[in-house]
Amino acid sequence: MRRRHVLLLGSAVLLVATVVWPNRAHLAAFPDIIGAYSAKEYCSCRYVSGNPADYCQVYIQQYIPIDQLHDEPASRTVTARGLGRTHSAVWLGPREGCRLLAEEQAAAVP
Repeated sequence: MRRRHVLLLGSAVLLVATVVWPNRAHLAAFPDIIGAYSAKEYCSCRYVSGNPADYCQVYIQQYIPIDQLHDEPASRTVTARGLGRTHSAVWLGPREGCRLLAEEQAAAVP
């Protein structure tokens, strides 16, 4: 029985070493993807496609939920927070659509 536990633990460590370690850079970028995707897709759904807010909130739902979504209709800016990272997107115009803001610009958004 004890030998089986050691074998399972060794297999798990080997799996982590062969799968997770080579992809550590991709896994580190993952938390940014959730907030950025949600902000950009909500902005596009709401201001480019002209859908109602309730529809767009359902449209951007994922398996990993976002912590906060703030829609500012006056400036057409959307801020989403997920996995501890916050990202904002702004509608630029009818021919440009929505664009993610850089971190410096997003910090200035209320």
